[in-house]
Amino acid sequence: MDYDFTVGPEQGGLRLDVFLAGALGEFSRSEVQAGIAAGRTRVNGATAFKKSLVLSPGDRVEFVPGGAPPLAGAPEAFPLDIRYEDQWLLVVNKPAGMVVHPAPGHSGGTLVNGLLAYSSLSDLGGEFRPGIVHRLDKDTSGLLMVAKTNSCHLRLSEMLKAREVERVYLALLLGKLPQARGRIRGPIGRHPRQRKSMAISERGKDALTDFKVLRYFPGYTLVQAGLLTGRTHQIRVHFSHLGWPVVGDRLYGPRHQDKKYAGHMLHARTLRFDHPFLPKKIQVTAEPPQEFLQLLRELNRAAEG
Repeated sequence: MDYDFTVGPEQGGLRLDVFLAGALGEFSRSEVQAGIAAGRTRVNGATAFKKSLVLSPGDRVEFVPGGAPPLAGAPEAFPLDIRYEDQWLLVVNKPAGMVVHPAPGHSGGTLVNGLLAYSSLSDLGGEFRPGIVHRLDKDTSGLLMVAKTNSCHLRLSEMLKAREVERVYLALLLGKLPQARGRIRGPIGRHPRQRKSMAISERGKDALTDFKVLRYFPGYTLVQAGLLTGRTHQIRVHFSHLGWPVVGDRLYGPRHQDKKYAGHMLHARTLRFDHPFLPKKIQVTAEPPQEFLQLLRELNRAAEG
């Protein structure tokens, strides 16, 4: 299992090996140092080989114990749903079930593998995440911006941090959300006991999600959600914390959910932003995948019947 940590305020200034030895617990400092030297550690997405690297609060640190580091992405030609493209960037509609970039257990068949066969990409994301400016979870479908050039990658990253990119999602929630619209504010950080989960945490990073109810069904609520920040699992964590998890979410929803759906009902539907280099606005919309639409049709028939 790979490990993923966020450096807390009180951990800023620690060396990489000291931080990891304390965070991992079951590994000795010498084992951690060997892992760093072997290239099994990434800091903010870039492979880190210096055990003495000084960390800052908010840094993301990933560690892969034992074995070799994950394979770098190799080009794989398969169909991609490109919704916008020019010489600087493209917007792709990722299917549910596809991992965005290579990682332990997913060395091939990722979106990055397909993109490498399709186009040249920015290399600022490192060998594992070329062109990737922001990500979607494996089971989340929808739109992603991808940078072809380094200058575009930098500009798009700046725009995301400045909240100049509008990202609109569709989410089907379990239960009836009482508010018709609102804003969820809850800092998100790594779960203290479940390493692969996120949670609302006082030590987490500020996270903001706007929402508007689109339709109520018996036992369900269809919402439009807008990301003002881009924390890991943000929409899923926010709605689950309130008591209305995303339908099909195995990580943050109830265990007794109907398992007939392959993934969760969360779709990145719309991207709006000013082009980083041209005097024009980009707006791209992609409707949810068939499984999501079929479930909505079933709920609609049940509501009318």
